Amino acid sequence: MEVFGFLLETPAAIESSKKPVSSCTLYHDKGPEPWLRKTSTDAWLSTGVGEAIDGADGGPLDQGDIYSVVCYESGALEIFDVPNFNCVFTVDKFVSGRTHIVDTYMREALKDSETEINSSSEEGTGQGRKENIHSMKVVELAMQRWSGHHSRPFLFAILTDGTILCYQAYLFEGPENTSKSDDPVSTSRSLSVSNVSASRLRNLRFARIPLDAYTREETPHGAPCQRITIFKNISGHQGFFLSGSRPCWCMVFRERLRVHPQLCDGSIVAFTVLHNVNCNHGFIYVTSQGILKICQLPSGSTYDNYWPVQKIPLKATPHQITYFAEKNLYPLIVSVPVLKPLNQVLSLLIDQEVGHQIDNHNLSSVDLHRTYTVEEYEVRILEPDRAGGPWQTRATIPMQSSENALTVRVVTLFNTTTKENETLLAIGTAYVQGEDVAARGRVLLFSTGRNADNPQNLVTEVYSKELKGAISALASLQGHLLIASGPKIILHKWTGTELNGIAFYDAPPLYVVSLNIVKNFILLGDIHKSIYFLSWKEQGAQLNLLAKDFGSLDCFATEFLIDGSTLSLVVSDEQKNIQIFYYAPKMSESWKGQKLLSRAEFHVGAHVTKFLRLQMLATSSDRTGAAPGSDKTNRFALLFGTLDGSIGCIAPLDELTFRRLQSLQKKLVDSVPHVAGLNPRSFRQFHSNGKAHRPGPDSIVDCELLSHYEMLPLEEQLEIAHQTGTTRSQILSNLNDLALGTSFL
Repeated sequence: MEVFGFLLETPAAIESSKKPVSSCTLYHDKGPEPWLRKTSTDAWLSTGVGEAIDGADGGPLDQGDIYSVVCYESGALEIFDVPNFNCVFTVDKFVSGRTHIVDTYMREALKDSETEINSSSEEGTGQGRKENIHSMKVVELAMQRWSGHHSRPFLFAILTDGTILCYQAYLFEGPENTSKSDDPVSTSRSLSVSNVSASRLRNLRFARIPLDAYTREETPHGAPCQRITIFKNISGHQGFFLSGSRPCWCMVFRERLRVHPQLCDGSIVAFTVLHNVNCNHGFIYVTSQGILKICQLPSGSTYDNYWPVQKIPLKATPHQITYFAEKNLYPLIVSVPVLKPLNQVLSLLIDQEVGHQIDNHNLSSVDLHRTYTVEEYEVRILEPDRAGGPWQTRATIPMQSSENALTVRVVTLFNTTTKENETLLAIGTAYVQGEDVAARGRVLLFSTGRNADNPQNLVTEVYSKELKGAISALASLQGHLLIASGPKIILHKWTGTELNGIAFYDAPPLYVVSLNIVKNFILLGDIHKSIYFLSWKEQGAQLNLLAKDFGSLDCFATEFLIDGSTLSLVVSDEQKNIQIFYYAPKMSESWKGQKLLSRAEFHVGAHVTKFLRLQMLATSSDRTGAAPGSDKTNRFALLFGTLDGSIGCIAPLDELTFRRLQSLQKKLVDSVPHVAGLNPRSFRQFHSNGKAHRPGPDSIVDCELLSHYEMLPLEEQLEIAHQTGTTRSQILSNLNDLALGTSFL
């Protein structure tokens, strides 16, 4: 029988200081060459260097160094070596969250000036802000260095208000005479501490790294709780998991942190790593409802991005995609380049245009057999794999020769024969045959589901008709099909076998790029003539123009923005701007309702080609202060994609929050150092490219600029909040609600 004994001993350095400790952790600096040793000037004196120590299995033992990281309730941080417990690194105001932190002993020469600055700033701040600083403390600490080439340690700290400080260490190699000074006072001070700092980590520095605002979770009553769980290999990934009411994964790729929220199971109270035969490099977690789950990460996703990404090989060029929610299918327009001889291309044009002959007598036999690249279009029906594997192509709808598929939509039409709604796949096409041939296009309707006659076909064509003009946009309007055919907008009813026109709008639009529907309202975007706002009246079967934008605007995409009972019209243009309009017939500026008025304008800096309207997620403030069906619950945001591959979001704000964040934004323009000295206020102004433009109201705040607020030191955050007439907690609450309400992905 073996008996093990444990000795509990308080280090003399901790016991003698009599300072209450708020949090602490151990850090094992592993490896044959521990990283932190490089930051000490007497690294050659460190024990264990060059000594071969054998482990229990006879192999070399990877001993490394062990450090204890301690945070005090005063907000200071100290790093001790173990087991001697000599202090090797000290930071006075760690909770302030400075962008860079340095050992206090290395800043002795600057201490007098800093003391004067800090004292003057504290005298200028109010008593309430002082109390906020003193009540802030660290409730959890973690320090880790993951494997990899040129890897460096990370330091994580969670504060009482939920703020997560993330620092990465780096080696600062300054000149040897940096610490020397001609000032006799500083010289004597440096001599007095020389014996103390002989083994300190002189060249150790930490740089702060921003984390997603979604990770913020306020700790109840500042009670210590373990939220950080380090993992070194979960499906080949390394990082840490953040448990709590907003759990998320923080993965390390190329010395860069990627934050991925986990929204599927709500609050998570416990998490650990699991690796055995049945669950290879997996994990276990327990939800707040007491449900235990054993899981593995999907192997087909790439996590080294802002969101987990899964690449689907198409071997074709995608043009447009839509989602069929009932069947969990993704119809997708693609084109494939095909090499064809010139005589075959000319024969196709002759066959499709009756009576239109092409004179090819002047072409030699060499020219006729010369090959040309022609894009052939098709619509693929893709189904995602539930296990996270590659997507499967369930059906393919080929287009005719020289026919381009322009739009694909899932529409719900009312069958006037059966008196039932039918969900169909609608495709709009155009024949591209040169300038000498009149534009034509087709409308195709397909039903999805297994056919009894041919079980292999997932889609069945139920209707096809050729129309004059290109079919550039489709939409379903209260059971009818709205078709943009050339310059005309035609509304059709569905009989089950035929589409019959019941109303039309013949307007100046040249080419419709988008159609959006909300109830009986229609938003139409034209390639050169800006946007039109129409309404559909069932009684009398009329499409009426309510208002339009009289300006000259090259539209790229349009969508409705819904904020409770307020309806706005959003449009992106060729100059990389976004404008928001509204319909106000009672205002004199609207010319008796004929003109759409500008609500806001903003320069994105990229061509926005698609808006997706998504309902905003409920936040804690919405749940407590909003009744069901109120304006706060009926609020939608617009997720948009751009031609340069970026993804952005436009979200509505209530008036009070907007005024608060707008005041904060004006302060941050002057308080935050900008990249290359560029001014965000100038960059976000509307770009008109020399055209006459009346500036619209400044009613959009730039969250990219507002996100820098959390990266400021705590004292600066409090000072800026005081100057804007609010509190730091109120600003962080607004930013937190905005991040939580738009966490769609």
